[in-house]
Amino acid sequence: MNIPSSFQSPLPLLCPMNKLIGRYPDSSGHFGPYGGRFVGETLMSALLDVEAAWKSAKHDPAFMAEFRAMLRDYAGRPTPLDCAERLSAHVGGARLWLKREDCTHTGAHKINNVVGQGLLARRMGKKRVIAETGAGQHGVATATIAARFGFDCKVFMGAEDIRRQAPNVRRMELLGAQVVPVTSGTATLKDAMNEALRYWSGASADTFYVIGTVSGPHPYPEMVRDFQRVIGDEARAQMLEKIGRLPDLLVACVGGGSNAMGLFYPFLDDPCEMIGAEAAGDGLHTPRHAASLVGGSPGELHGALTYLLQSDEGQIHEAWSISAGLDYPGVGPEHALLHDLKRVRYEGVTDTEALDAFQALCQYEGIIPALESSHALAAAMRAAKIRPPEQNVLVNLSGRGDKDLDHVTRWMKEHGAP
Repeated sequence: MNIPSSFQSPLPLLCPMNKLIGRYPDSSGHFGPYGGRFVGETLMSALLDVEAAWKSAKHDPAFMAEFRAMLRDYAGRPTPLDCAERLSAHVGGARLWLKREDCTHTGAHKINNVVGQGLLARRMGKKRVIAETGAGQHGVATATIAARFGFDCKVFMGAEDIRRQAPNVRRMELLGAQVVPVTSGTATLKDAMNEALRYWSGASADTFYVIGTVSGPHPYPEMVRDFQRVIGDEARAQMLEKIGRLPDLLVACVGGGSNAMGLFYPFLDDPCEMIGAEAAGDGLHTPRHAASLVGGSPGELHGALTYLLQSDEGQIHEAWSISAGLDYPGVGPEHALLHDLKRVRYEGVTDTEALDAFQALCQYEGIIPALESSHALAAAMRAAKIRPPEQNVLVNLSGRGDKDLDHVTRWMKEHGAP
């Protein structure tokens, strides 16, 4: 389904009395005009089963207590909140704070959501889990929880991403997962999700699809957000404890957008500015980028209405980013709503800017970030530079960069970078 590029959301701009937490989605899974459940009959029954199980589980104190206990004892939460003092001095301007999701078990925020969905799959009596993955971190997290709970596990991954993220492929296989190469389309994240949905439509009786981001059909955007909000809940309490007030600005990278929604959601009703950093690739003036909100228009993909990179005829454009985890031509529907409400400002970050931020964090703080997180860091450094030193900028460092070292080294050699 294609929505004309002239589409305008009927929602009013956000005003101080317009509270957002708890308002969305509605009972049909819509975030304003976005979201929903645009799937065939073969998937509708599976989605309704997941929705019913999620509604029951999230109101079950025993389920939520087990979820919180696993985040603490298995995933390693709470994660630290770290003031990047040397990087802040290098940039000038506001102080930069890092929410260290790279310190979790498996090395990224993905484990938060996967623990929750793994518990839900077990509650539903499923024997197998499947997942899509781009950068590989969601695949690793899903393989990890499958090993923990004794599930069979298949991970669908684009052939191009298998090449770019070979270390994570080895980790998934070591954990017992079958990595299924996807060669259709651009052989990246979009195509992996296509194949996972197609497989699930014929195997849902005993299989649970662990979607890794806040995209896809209802109830996944809501469910993933609620599992990931632990990031923002912790960060909010930690900022109050450390400096006695909330941050002036929050920044996170946005592909599908789960780490960003996890950070932003608990702050939506607070007077904090927010920036979502999209992958601008070679530049927004070129066709080689993945900035669905900055450079896209409303349409339907993977069962939900949201912003997409597409032609006027509704043909999906190829997305591009040096980061496999941001190389996706759509975005979660709640981000589409926040964009229209102007509650979050979405900005593009080029490959070069992300790599500069990657190197800066390594050199000034001794932390190797994921390429996805480097986009957020670049946007945060850009914003901090023009703010006064008494302000505080909180960045979600969503993952560590071990997986990206070979890819970064190749890129720098090919581009003559130092």
